[in-house]
Amino acid sequence: MISRASAVFLALTGLALLFGSDVILPTLIPGDPPAAAWLGQLLAAAWLGVAVLNWYSRSAVLGGIYGRPVVSANATLYFVSALTIVRAATGLAGSRALWLLAVPFALFAGAYGALMFRGPFDSLDVK
Repeated sequence: MISRASAVFLALTGLALLFGSDVILPTLIPGDPPAAAWLGQLLAAAWLGVAVLNWYSRSAVLGGIYGRPVVSANATLYFVSALTIVRAATGLAGSRALWLLAVPFALFAGAYGALMFRGPFDSLDVK
């Protein structure tokens, strides 16, 4: 379930940034020049790549040693993204959009962090 939610979230944000980075980036970062739209498109490519990875692994068992590459890639992406967005939001006045963007990244970072350090069947009562 988390892989599907993550894939949809990253695909939507990645597509929005891919096709609208010249509009989205100046909204999030005041003073961002329109010529820097390629940076947003580069970030969108990374998010879309991880979205595809998550979509293809949506039926795989994740947690513990199972699916470790997928879980670690997602945990790293979401943790670093959440920290970066929070740091940028604290440095900018009136950056409500950045704070709203930080919330799903922090939630996914926690979810994938929990998956990394527990077994895939810990929540199930399978004997």
